[in-house]
Amino acid sequence: MIKLYNTLSRKKENFKPEADTVKMYHCGPTVYDYVHIGNLRSYVFADILRKTLEFDGYKTKQVINITDVGHLTRDLEDEGEDKIEKGAKREGKSANEIIGFFTKSFLDDLKKVNVKTEKTLFPKASENIKEQIALIKVLEKKGLTYQTSDGVYFDTSKIKDYGKLVGLKKQNLKEGARVKKNVEKRNPTDFVLWRLSPKNEKRQQEWDSPWGIGFPGWHIECSAMSMKYLGKVFDIHTGGIDHIPVHHTNEIAQSEAVTGKPFVKVWMHNAFVNISGGKMAKSLGNFLRLKDLEEKGLDPLALRYWLLGAHYRSPISFSLKALENSEHALKKLRDHFQALSDDKVEKPNKKYLEKFQKYLNDDLDTPKALAFLWQIIKDKKIKNGQKKALLLEFDKVLGLKLSKEEKKSEVSAEIKKLVEEREEARKNKNWSEADRLREIIKNKGFEIKDTDKGPEITNL
Repeated sequence: MIKLYNTLSRKKENFKPEADTVKMYHCGPTVYDYVHIGNLRSYVFADILRKTLEFDGYKTKQVINITDVGHLTRDLEDEGEDKIEKGAKREGKSANEIIGFFTKSFLDDLKKVNVKTEKTLFPKASENIKEQIALIKVLEKKGLTYQTSDGVYFDTSKIKDYGKLVGLKKQNLKEGARVKKNVEKRNPTDFVLWRLSPKNEKRQQEWDSPWGIGFPGWHIECSAMSMKYLGKVFDIHTGGIDHIPVHHTNEIAQSEAVTGKPFVKVWMHNAFVNISGGKMAKSLGNFLRLKDLEEKGLDPLALRYWLLGAHYRSPISFSLKALENSEHALKKLRDHFQALSDDKVEKPNKKYLEKFQKYLNDDLDTPKALAFLWQIIKDKKIKNGQKKALLLEFDKVLGLKLSKEEKKSEVSAEIKKLVEEREEARKNKNWSEADRLREIIKNKGFEIKDTDKGPEITNL
C-alpha cells in the first residue's frame, strides 16, 4: 500500500485510486521563457510519482498542461501584463512563435532529465477556450460570478470552505492582504474568470465570449483542462508549494462549485529549489536553466540524481559544487553497473525489491531508496548477477539510465583537431571562440567536459 502526503488533509494517507488507472494532473509551465531547474523539480517529482505507481502495478493517465495565455505578471493580484504577450514583445516575435519555441524547449528538457512522457497529454489553454467559457457559464448560472469593468469575477464569499487547502479564513483577511486594492472587487480573495481586453489595446490572443472580447483567467484554464481529460473527479493533482494559497485554492473553489463534488482526492506539492538564500524564480532573475548546466559540461541526469537525494517536500539549496558531487556519484554508479555488464541477469531478489518499494511507497522517499541502492552495490554477499537485476529494477523508477548503451562512435581526427583548437582558444581566454568550437563539436555528435586533467570527449 502506497502512502502519500495530502496537502488537503495535512497528513500521509493510504492511497486508494477509484480504478486501476490512476488519473493525475500536473501544473505545467507558462511558456513565455525557459523553465529553470527549480521548475524541473516539479516534473522530476511527478515522474517519480508516476513510475512508483507503475512499479506498484497501476496504470496511469497523466496530463501536464501548457499555459499559453492568461497568466498575468502579477498573478497574486489578478493584474499586470499577460506573460505570453510580454515575452513576445521581449523577443520581438509573435505570441505563437514564443509559445512554439518555449514549449519545445520545455519538452526537450523533460527528455534530458528522463521524465517519461509516453502517452502523457500536453493540452494548451488556448486550444480549450470553449471548455473554459462553458464552466464560467455554469458558475454564472449558479449566481457565483459578477462582472466589473475589466472582466468576470468569481465571488469567493459564496463558498463556505474557500481556502481549505491552506487553512485560509476569509473573515481574517483584510483588503489588500492578498491583492492590490480594487474598488470593483467585492472580496479580497475574488479572482478573475474572464478578463476583458483593454479597449485601447489589440491583443495577439483574444476571443469572443458572452461577456465581451477577452481571454480566460489562469485558474479556470486548469479546471477546464483537467476535467476535460480526467473527469470531474480525479486522483492526484501536483504542483509547487507556491500554487497552494492561490492557484490551487481557486481551482478547488470553482471546480467544486461547478460539480458539487470533491475535485481531487490527493493534492501533492514539492518544495522550492533555493539559490543564494531564496527561492529560484524567473520573476527574481536568479534562475539557472538546464542549458546553463550543460554549457558547464554537466550531465542533465546529474540534476535528476541531485533532486532525488532530497525528499520532494524538503527545500533544497543549489550550488554548483553539490551538482558536481552528484555527477561524480552518478558516474560511480554507472561504473559499478558497467562492471556487471558481463554477468548474467538473475531473477531479482524479492526481499530486496520489497524493501526498495517500501521506501518509495512511504511518500516517495527517494533519499532512502538511493541509499538502499548503494547498500546493494556495496554488499559483497550479493552475487553480481543479482545486483545487476536489482539495479535494473530500481532504475525503472529512479530513471538514471544505468543500462543505456554508450555509442561506439570513434573520435575522428577532425574532432580531435577541433578540440585542440578549442583548448588553444581557452588558454588565450578567447571564450567566444571556445564556445563557437564547442557548438561545432556538439553538432557533430560529441560533447566536451572540461576537467582538471583536460577535456573529456563523449558521444551525445
